[in-house]
Amino acid sequence: MSYTEVPGARVPIRMWADPSGVEDGAMRQLRNTATLPWIRGLAVMPDVHYGKGATVGSVIAMEGAVCPAAVGVDIGCGMSAVRTSLTANDLPGDLSRLRSRIEQAIPVGFGMHDDPVDPGRLPDAPASGWEAFWSRFDGVTEAVHFRRERAARQMGTLGGGNHFVEVCLDEDGAVWLMLHSGSRNIGNELAEYHIGVARGLPHNQGLVDRDLAVFVAGTPQMEAYRNDLFWAQEYAKRNRAVMMSLLKGVIRKEFRKAAPSFEPVISCHHNYVAEERYDGMDLLVTRKGAIRAGGGEYGIIPGSMGTGSYIVRGLGNAASFNSASHGAGRRMSRNAAKKRFTARDLEEQTRGVECRKDSGVVDEIPAAYKPIEQVVERQRDLVEVVAKLRQVVCVKG
Repeated sequence: MSYTEVPGARVPIRMWADPSGVEDGAMRQLRNTATLPWIRGLAVMPDVHYGKGATVGSVIAMEGAVCPAAVGVDIGCGMSAVRTSLTANDLPGDLSRLRSRIEQAIPVGFGMHDDPVDPGRLPDAPASGWEAFWSRFDGVTEAVHFRRERAARQMGTLGGGNHFVEVCLDEDGAVWLMLHSGSRNIGNELAEYHIGVARGLPHNQGLVDRDLAVFVAGTPQMEAYRNDLFWAQEYAKRNRAVMMSLLKGVIRKEFRKAAPSFEPVISCHHNYVAEERYDGMDLLVTRKGAIRAGGGEYGIIPGSMGTGSYIVRGLGNAASFNSASHGAGRRMSRNAAKKRFTARDLEEQTRGVECRKDSGVVDEIPAAYKPIEQVVERQRDLVEVVAKLRQVVCVKG
């Protein structure tokens, strides 16, 4: 599948989604994004849908500028997955105890650890760089300094919404562990602060959408945002690493007799900014609901809580700025899903998965998302499938 090019004001809009199937609000956002003076390219993934400021499922390449609302409020949100030595035969028939043990080890929703997790006591968490990482917190915007303790206690926690921890099986029966989370409350507060600052800058007053307000290179506001952005992206990466270590600990304890081992962890951001070079230009590439898919790079494209997910390897397609989709993508809003579906619908659509089946997570029902198989099929020139997974346990906040 190759992309469709739709005319844009300053750059063409390269779409791996069917333009006729994209809702009007999202198409309007894409056209608005293409009007930005600093834009040098815009790629649209097959999971595209309406978002705040910029569409979810878009890759925005700009020269000397970055849009904080396009990055989003969950800075550094992304995925981690690991293949284990366990197989389907090692799993018990009733997976409720395993789910309960995961929920006890990893706080969900607004929850946090009673005391900050000590990475030095976790066998698989990154042991180095923690002191330097936390010392850099003193350099982020002063408006969030009072959140330091909360940020420390939320390190290694899941959050709510579409974040999850899963136990999955691939088509060979191997057990995989997978999780999805980001920079938690501290990333959200940093994002909201900088989005507010950007909206007030003079050079943004004439934009067609105030949510597309940018910071430009060579200004103190840009330097402050870049500093906080990259710190929050590292927080998100370390958060997933701590969670994965806690999850491995649960698996080791629950399957002690099988002595499980783990392959190297695959990890990728899908709400972030990277400094990359294309066509001789140094660009700031914002992936909002998109993963990097450079040649040979592994990535994760999850479906909803009742469908499959994919481990993929990037093909290095420069037309997409070496990117691919970050998941199935919503086809209806959370409010619309809550109005349309019931807990009984959720139970039906998640049959065979040990997970929450109550009204509190109806907005995450599989029918609220696009079919993951179709999303993957539309980006065969961006990634190749390495493994297809189906979840048997799904933990949500």
